[in-house]
Amino acid sequence: MNTSPLRPGFLIPAAIILMAVVAPLLSENRYLHHLMIMACVWGIAATALNLVMGYAGQVNLAHGAFFGIGAYTSGLLMLKLGIGFWIALPLACLTAALFGLLIGMPSLRTKGAYFAIGTLCFNVIVTVIIDRWENLTEGQRGLLGIPPPSAIPLPYGLTVRFDNNMVATYYLFLIMLLLTLFVTRRIVISLMGKDFRAVKGNEELAASIGINPFRTKLIAFVTSTFFAGLAGGLYASYIGFLSPDISDFHVTFEVLIQVMFGGIGTMAGPIIGATILPVISETLHALAAYRMVAYGIMLIAVIIFLPTGIMGGLKIVWTKCITRK
Repeated sequence: MNTSPLRPGFLIPAAIILMAVVAPLLSENRYLHHLMIMACVWGIAATALNLVMGYAGQVNLAHGAFFGIGAYTSGLLMLKLGIGFWIALPLACLTAALFGLLIGMPSLRTKGAYFAIGTLCFNVIVTVIIDRWENLTEGQRGLLGIPPPSAIPLPYGLTVRFDNNMVATYYLFLIMLLLTLFVTRRIVISLMGKDFRAVKGNEELAASIGINPFRTKLIAFVTSTFFAGLAGGLYASYIGFLSPDISDFHVTFEVLIQVMFGGIGTMAGPIIGATILPVISETLHALAAYRMVAYGIMLIAVIIFLPTGIMGGLKIVWTKCITRK
């Protein structure tokens, strides 16, 4: 086994983190800062989906719903109850996780396509409720005026403000992303992470050696929804406006594509997908009506020629180089 730190599993994440830290210092372009902030949001969402799908093997097609639940919970708490961001955000995460528990307990007793279809139905239900419950969510009018994160006081009378300060917002979101990656990594390399992979490989065999497949899948699912709620809460505070579309199933599929594009079942893959795909999508705006066609062709090509995603392809190339040496 190669234990050298000069491995793609170490070098690529380290390089990404280094670039992420210095990137906003190299340019004052606000649009670039916006793209980096959104990359952090989608990176958290993609990492969350990768945990339950890439490691536990459960295709959750309600990820957009939990993203929306986190976003609306945070937005409603701040707008209608006057609760500060630093309290609203963890409550949003816990609310998303609670819904994950309530949905996961019955749906995870099914297998294969039934679980995927069940979660997709839940995604549609959540979007309809948000759209129709106007007294609470404002429906199609949307939630407008969601405040940014509250200022953080520092020693010597200094204060870090996030209103109209995109660099500070970016670093806050980057810290949240790194915390998500750290927790996810600790789970993946723990005994519980081994249980995830065992259940993904063969539930019956895992059960025969004392692993509870239902409990294992439920833990992965609820943990994933917790971080999906985190991504949604951060999104709400940054954008300042929410509409029912933010919980729609298309959000689920966008995050799913990001995970597959970057490399499912890897730590760096979802971050790569969440960083590259939004930029490509924005770049292709110049093609107008043909943008989605070009986007689709590119994704199909990646799926055909790199079925394990970009990260998986890089690992294959690295392994071949090491073998030749």
